[in-house]
Amino acid sequence: MTSKAGIEQVLKEASMRVTQPRVAVLAAVTANPHADTETIISAVHEEHPHVSHQAVYDSLKLFTSLGVVRQIQPQGHIARYETRVGDNHHHVVCRRCGHLADVDCSVGASPCLHASDDHGFQIDEAEVIYWGICPDCQALNS
Repeated sequence: MTSKAGIEQVLKEASMRVTQPRVAVLAAVTANPHADTETIISAVHEEHPHVSHQAVYDSLKLFTSLGVVRQIQPQGHIARYETRVGDNHHHVVCRRCGHLADVDCSVGASPCLHASDDHGFQIDEAEVIYWGICPDCQALNS
């Protein structure tokens, strides 16, 4: 989905009008996985300085609600966005610098995918965040 045509197709498949601000925002999220809102606004403004902050916020909210973009907000951190959706992957977060990376779902016996008691819910997703210290921060302590 890195081309403009690919991004426009994603918007059409989600039954959204294709507008320049929406294309710009989705392109920025695609190019900057796990970016926060300010980073996305900056990326959008590099190519389209006339796109308002509110248009970026509105687009992110719409994309998230339609499942085109996933919002990740680890406890104590600001929201971040990614276009990797629908595969139930997880994340690892550095406790020191906040670096965030994708982690494919557990394999084998996956307690993260099977709740011990579903309380009658039809569960369709599990969210797991692994916490630790990233290699760069580990190297600083060596």
